[in-house]
Amino acid sequence: MKDKDLAFAWLAKADSRARELVKTVQSVLAKDVLDLEVLKQSLIDLLEYLSSQNGRTDENCNAVDSFFMHDELWLERNLPDPFHDVFADIAGALHDTVSAPETAKNFDSTPEQLLKRARELSTEVN
Repeated sequence: MKDKDLAFAWLAKADSRARELVKTVQSVLAKDVLDLEVLKQSLIDLLEYLSSQNGRTDENCNAVDSFFMHDELWLERNLPDPFHDVFADIAGALHDTVSAPETAKNFDSTPEQLLKRARELSTEVN
């Protein structure tokens, strides 16, 4: 199974809202001309949901983490370092949010920590 196929297999384990929000992030990343403001907002929307009572589930956090670990479009886009770091931490320890919350917290990878960082992202191009 290719990484992209594996990514979508993992994403299928998330609820419909989480899947929709991840697909929105991916559609922004896939555009020929990357709009950092739109990307930032799509990340915020996803992380707000994962921080909510309905969205903060083990299944959603595992699925989103695994999706971005296996679908590397965010790596291919040569994002500014702060954006790259948020994606790397989503793909790193977000999956520990429910099952091992202290681990996720130590890696700055809880939905709430990631949301705070996403809100602080600069969309200014140097």
